[in-house]
Amino acid sequence: MALPRFSELFARLLSAEERSRTAWTVEVFGWLILVEGAILVFAPGFVAAVLHLPALSDQAANYFRLAGMLVSGLGMLYIVSGRLNATGFLFASLLDRPLVPLAMGVLWYVGVVPGPLALVFAIQDFASFLWTLITWRTELRRT
Repeated sequence: MALPRFSELFARLLSAEERSRTAWTVEVFGWLILVEGAILVFAPGFVAAVLHLPALSDQAANYFRLAGMLVSGLGMLYIVSGRLNATGFLFASLLDRPLVPLAMGVLWYVGVVPGPLALVFAIQDFASFLWTLITWRTELRRT
């Protein structure tokens, strides 16, 4: 099977035709984490205040910004994969997202991530996982 040309994929990315509802849930999650990542990059102090964290030192703010860049990059992957209806990525996201609450719990327990931040990411990822899983199963029943 030949790979599609870049221009064909880019056209599909812009139009998002023939996208499943499951792919749409992954795209929406991608937009959410892209925005969150951008907020982390541009307003780390605001994020710390919203999560009731202590004031950030310059170094801590820069680490928040670095995390924001990584989160934004993941958001872009989710958006593109959702818009292109990348079934393999949709499936992979169903394997990955339910592990986030466990990982956040461990990171909180060992003192790497503050509790409010761990809780926000755990709830968000698990809720979006359930949304995608329910949508996937609904689509499977319809076919």
